[in-house]
This record gives sequence, structure tokens and C-alpha cells, in this order.
Amino acid sequence: MSLNQTVLPAVKNMKDFEKLLQTSTEYIIILESRLGLLHKVVRAGQKAGKKVWVHVDLIQGLKADDYGMEFLGRVVKPDGVISTRSHVIQQAKKYKLTSVQRLFLIDSQAVEHNVSIIKKVKPDYVEVLPGIVPGMIKEIKDQIGVPVIAGGLIRTEIETKEAIQSGASAVSTSRAELWNF
Repeated sequence: MSLNQTVLPAVKNMKDFEKLLQTSTEYIIILESRLGLLHKVVRAGQKAGKKVWVHVDLIQGLKADDYGMEFLGRVVKPDGVISTRSHVIQQAKKYKLTSVQRLFLIDSQAVEHNVSIIKKVKPDYVEVLPGIVPGMIKEIKDQIGVPVIAGGLIRTEIETKEAIQSGASAVSTSRAELWNF
């Protein structure tokens, strides 16, 4: 599974979301929203021809259990989900949603633990945070054999390029100045 763009815009507010609907971006990540608005936002993005991924852990009012994922998969129907929870990733597959598992580079033990989980769960993508550690991007990608998205603390075009050169398939960022669509 490959992405057709190197910068994935991650939106925190509807003003940025509405602007992105008018751009050539193929993907939009919804970082923050309320459960009551989520269906409408996802539909608007899809109607505009966008693939909308939802960060499940950050949606207010959504519990990331079996029932929450059933609601997401059957009612909201985003194109993909992002989560730190392997259970969410497993449920996403059940509903044929693209799955992105977040991996925080806290320390070696956390990385080893998460890599073993990722190998079992097999998400479509792994988002490595912070994305400004090029050496770790390559190491994680080599270990898991899953495309890597670099995210978190990426503030400049140089950092974006370094992440891509290190093996990331894409960079996710909420910094609108890096979207360039």
C-alpha cells in the first residue's frame, strides 16, 4: 500500500479542514473533533474526493472499544483510522479501514515492545513519533516491514525532507505552512 503524497495534512479545526477541501490533497487526517460532528466531516471530505483518516484516540465522545469501532466502521465510515491502541487497529481491519498504528519513541524498551505488537497486529502503516529522528525511522521501517509515516515535532521543510530521505513514506503534520497543495 503506497501513499501518493509525502505530506499528510492533520487538521485540528474546521477552518483548516474547509481550506483543504479546495486543494489537491488526496488525504486529510482529522486529529480532533466531536463525535456529533464526525460523520458530517467525514462525508464532506469524501464528497470532495478526499480520503479521510480519523485519529480515534482524539475524538471527543468516542470510546475506542468494540462498540465505538462498530459505530465508526458502520456509520461514520472513514477511509482509515489512526490509534496507539492495537485493539483499534484490529477492529479497523474488520471494517476494511486503512489502519495506522502510532508508535512513540520514548525509550528502547517501549520501541521493542511496540515493534513486537506491530508485527502481530500488522497495521497498514506505522506512524513514528516524533518524526524528527531520521535514524529511528529507518530502524523501525527495517524491523517491521510496514510503511512508516513520520509525525510529531516536524516544523520545517528540511525536517520533512529528512524524514522522507530516511525512509518514511510520508510525513503527517498539523502545520499548514508545510501542506503546500
